[in-house]
Amino acid sequence: MPKTSARLLSLLSLLQARRDWPGALLAERLEISPRTVRRDVDRLRELGYPIAAVKGPDGGYRLGAGADLPPLLFDDEQAVALAVALQIAAGTGAGIEEAAARALTTVRQVMPARLRRRIDTLQVTAVQPSSARPYPQVDSGVLMTLSAAVHAREVLRFDYVPASAPGTGDAAPDAAPPRRAEPHHLVTWGGRWYLVAWDLDREDWRTFRADRIAPRSPNGPRFTPRELPGGDVAAFVAGRFQGSEAPGGWPCRGEAILDLPAADVYRYAHDGLVEELGPNRCRLTLGSWSWTGLAAAIGRFDADIEVVEPPELKQACAQLARRYADAATGTTGTTDAIGTAAAAADSSERPERPE
Repeated sequence: MPKTSARLLSLLSLLQARRDWPGALLAERLEISPRTVRRDVDRLRELGYPIAAVKGPDGGYRLGAGADLPPLLFDDEQAVALAVALQIAAGTGAGIEEAAARALTTVRQVMPARLRRRIDTLQVTAVQPSSARPYPQVDSGVLMTLSAAVHAREVLRFDYVPASAPGTGDAAPDAAPPRRAEPHHLVTWGGRWYLVAWDLDREDWRTFRADRIAPRSPNGPRFTPRELPGGDVAAFVAGRFQGSEAPGGWPCRGEAILDLPAADVYRYAHDGLVEELGPNRCRLTLGSWSWTGLAAAIGRFDADIEVVEPPELKQACAQLARRYADAATGTTGTTDAIGTAAAAADSSERPERPE
């Protein structure tokens, strides 16, 4: 049986994890008797934690909230998890790096020596992906405003700098009318923050970059949330970044046979499907946001290619071949009508992507 102090921390951690705990379940999780659970609950009450007894067939306990609740206590796993989360906060783009570092210092100072040693040993460095354009930081106040509007279900009014505009924050407030949207989710994707919302003026779902949002005050009226297409925000956002109207799917998919072992192709196929056809031959099924992009993705494999389907993929391969040939010879403007038609189809049929 664990020591009383460690057992009390574990009990307190469980009581914080859910609203009601049957006494028998607590005893099972802590590997102690129901009588010991009752004694430990009494000890926590003596320390000032408001724990109420829950009536019912099984009986149970509930940790209440109150202004007199003593300082929170963390068990070993919680303390380490908190330290790791604070260390990787630099990679969130939320503009809280300095605050997270100060919070980690404060938490470390009040921890016992054994936990401080564990935290000092576990050093995590958040590294931003290398890019010619580093990911912009989002003001933490903007994130709080967006999150509060999502929680309160209030219409947001904000100025927005689109991706095509020069700069990200120098536009005059009256350069364009404010956007009006019903905020649904605040999400992170690839190091950036995005607001998923229903655009009231365009009457469609949109994904806005949070670093380009300048909220206006006050918010608009409350609204009844609409159902997100597909019902899953992660699949919806993934679909938008893939350029697909349907959540989680690429708008362009094709197959090609490569003269390479399936094991070699699989490592670089990401979400593609690889089927082995022989010792040095495989079929690759891959998706992309455009036919030209799909042809380029298949072409990066250093192998002979036999395009299977569809015809649009064959046209895109021909178009890229002409472009590369022009680049090699230093000539331009030789793309024929088929290549032009394929490019036009790519442009006209591409769904709305995140702004």
